[in-house]
Amino acid sequence: MEVPAGTGRAVHVTAGERVRVVDPAGGQVGDVFAFAGSEHHSAAHTRAATSRLFPAVGEHFVTDRRRPILTLVEDTSPGQHDMLIAACDPERYAALGAPGHRSCAENLREALAAVGHGYAGPTPQPINIFMRIPVDADGRLRWLSAPTAPGDAITFEAVLDCVVVVSACPQDIVGINAGGLSPLAIEILPRNPS
Repeated sequence: MEVPAGTGRAVHVTAGERVRVVDPAGGQVGDVFAFAGSEHHSAAHTRAATSRLFPAVGEHFVTDRRRPILTLVEDTSPGQHDMLIAACDPERYAALGAPGHRSCAENLREALAAVGHGYAGPTPQPINIFMRIPVDADGRLRWLSAPTAPGDAITFEAVLDCVVVVSACPQDIVGINAGGLSPLAIEILPRNPS
């Protein structure tokens, strides 16, 4: 399934299925969200569970109830993914002088509505795949362009039955998307035969 540039899409996955997100053109950030009923992936709870700022292959992402929901099982990208930065939203773009700009928060709502998921809470902090936000020694963050090459991908395995949302981030002001906005792709893979 294509996720057109600047928009979001949602897919239902069952426990054991895999979701691969591909960056066909390279240089595009994606915001990934996961929902299991009223629970959702939580970057803050995941950082506490893994004692890491950024995700690593083999580790779980956990929900706001501290239950594993996704596992990072494969990564063919340079492996830089952010779990510090909130999803872009209308308020962020208004502050940047671009009121009315599309946002990942709105993409999330639209994608969930399209698959009949009724989540109405605050926007969870996403897994910002392919987003390069290094932390300097003095604690400052740097906003760098996504380092992905065409075809780079990240693959998650569902631990719980869930809805996974991917937003091809519309951020074209701060330069995190190298070379402008481009689509992402979502692939659903069967359960691992082992």
